[in-house]
Amino acid sequence: MMSRLAPRWPAWLFWWRAACAQGVSAQQRTWAGASRIPGPGGPWGATGTSPLVRRGSSSAPSCAPEVMLTRERYSVRRLPFSVVSEDDLAALERIVPGRVVTDPEELEAPNVDWLRTVRGSSKVLLRPRTSQEVAHILRYCHERNLAVSPQGGNTGMVGGSTPVFDEIIVSTTLMNQIVSFHNVSGVLVCQAGCVLEALSRYVEERGFVMPLDLGAKGSCHIGGNVATNAGGLRFLRYGSLRGTVLGLEVVLADGTILNCLTSLRKDNTGYDLKQLFIGSEGTLGVITAVSILCPPKPSAVNVAFLGCPGFAEVLQTFCTCRGMLGEILSAFEFMDAECMKLVGLHLRLACPVQESPFYVLIETSGSGAGHDAEKLSGFLEQVLGSGLATDGTLATDQRRIKMLWALRERITEALSRDGYVYKYDLSLPLDRLYDLVSDLRARLGLHAKHVVGYGHLGDGNLHLNVTAEAFSPSLLGTLEPYVYEWTARQQGSVSAEHGLGFKKKDVLGYSKPPEALQLMQQLKALLDPKGILNPYKTLPTRT
Repeated sequence: MMSRLAPRWPAWLFWWRAACAQGVSAQQRTWAGASRIPGPGGPWGATGTSPLVRRGSSSAPSCAPEVMLTRERYSVRRLPFSVVSEDDLAALERIVPGRVVTDPEELEAPNVDWLRTVRGSSKVLLRPRTSQEVAHILRYCHERNLAVSPQGGNTGMVGGSTPVFDEIIVSTTLMNQIVSFHNVSGVLVCQAGCVLEALSRYVEERGFVMPLDLGAKGSCHIGGNVATNAGGLRFLRYGSLRGTVLGLEVVLADGTILNCLTSLRKDNTGYDLKQLFIGSEGTLGVITAVSILCPPKPSAVNVAFLGCPGFAEVLQTFCTCRGMLGEILSAFEFMDAECMKLVGLHLRLACPVQESPFYVLIETSGSGAGHDAEKLSGFLEQVLGSGLATDGTLATDQRRIKMLWALRERITEALSRDGYVYKYDLSLPLDRLYDLVSDLRARLGLHAKHVVGYGHLGDGNLHLNVTAEAFSPSLLGTLEPYVYEWTARQQGSVSAEHGLGFKKKDVLGYSKPPEALQLMQQLKALLDPKGILNPYKTLPTRT
C-alpha cells in the first residue's frame, strides 16, 4: 500500500509514517479500493464494500400507494380556464401529429411529481419537437384560454413541473437535439429537452464539462435546470446558471418566439432579457433552447470523505479547505449522522469511515495531478492532525470517486424510502446553518421519524428534511410557518436552489419585500396576461 502511494503522495506518506511512529493506530485497510487516511487517536472502525451506483440513478420507491390529488390535499381553487374539448384535441393533433397523448395509463407518471407528493389530473400531454411547434401550441392555447404545464424531466422537489388541475402538459422530451458546440470557446447550444447526463458525456468527450451537476442528471432536462435556476454540486466552482447561460430561446404565452440565443460572452446592449426566464419556472415563457458556457475538463480529480466530531469542526474544516486548496476546490458537501444511517438502512451503502456526528465530502479538480496531490496532502495532514477530522478516506480513480459521491447524492432517494418527506431548501448564514436542524429535533420529538440536515456548505445551502410515516396536517402545521419564520429572522432564503413551484409559492414573502412581489406580479401580467403558463406556481396566491 505504501509503495503504491509513494510516487503520488510523498508528503502524505511521510506524515502517515510519522503518525504511526507516534503510536497512532494504522491497521492497513481499504474501502472498495479507496486509500484510507488515518486520523490521530481514532480507530479505523468497521466497513464494507458498497455497490457501485451511477450518479443520478436515484428512483422513487416502487409499489407506492396512490398519491392524493393536489386539489384534495391543498386548499387551491381552479382558475376559470377552458376545458379541453374534442375540437381542441383535433386542432392539437394537427400541430403535433401522432404526439398527442390521451391514454390515462401514459398520463399517470407525468401527473405525479418525483417525490410522489402532488398529483394533477391532466387529460392531455403534447410532445413537440421544435420551437415552432411549441409556438403553435401556445398560440392556440392562448386563444382558447387553455392552461399549460411545461414539463422536462419532472425531477423537481416543489411540484413545479406537474399540473395542479387539468392543465395541458407540454413535454420537452423530444426536443433533445444538440445544435452546435464550439471546441475552442466551449459554448454549447442545444434544445431544452436534452438530458443533463447526455450533455455531460457529449462535452466530456470533447475535453469540457457541464458547469452544472445534479444527483438527478440522468433524468433532468437542461431547459428545466435553467427554468428553475438549479444549483447543484458544482456551484462552488462554476457559480450560478445566471452566469454560465449565455443565451436562451423562449416561446412566450401568445406564441411569440423570443430568440436571444446568443453565444457571446459579452453583450452589453439593452436589458438582459434571458435573466427574466432563468428561475421563472415556466411561468413567463417556455424555454426551448439554451446556449451555455462549458469549462475545460479538469485532468486531475480527487475526492476525500472525512468524519468530523461536530458542526463547529465542519465549519473550520471548510475554512481550512478554502484557504489551503484554493483554486482546485470544486465541491464541499456535508451530511449528518442521520443521513448516513438512512443511506445504509434503505440503500445498503456502507460508511467508509468510522462513525461520526458529521461527514464532509471534498472534491478537488485541477490540471496538474502532482500539484493537486501536494496541496491535498498538506490539507489532509492539517485537518487530521488538528482533530478537525477524526477519520477519512481518499479516492483518485473514477470508480471510487463515484462510490463516495453516491453517499451524498443518494440521500434524497434514501429519504423517499423512509416515508413521507417534508423538504426544505434554505440559504442561511454559515454559522447558523445547522442550528435549525437541532432546533427542529427538539421541537418535533417523536412526532417525526427523522430530522436530517445536509447540503452544499460552500454555498450556504441547507437541505432540511423531516420524514414521517404518512402526510400529517398537524405535523405540517408544526413545521410551517415555523421553518420560514426562523429562516427570515436569519435574513435567509426560503428557497436556495429548488425554486418555489406549487408548494412554496405562498412563502415567497418571507424572502422578498412587498414591492418586489408586486413587481413580479406586474411582469407576469405583462408577459402572460391570461395566466395560462404554469398557473398556481411560483407567485403567491392573489386574494
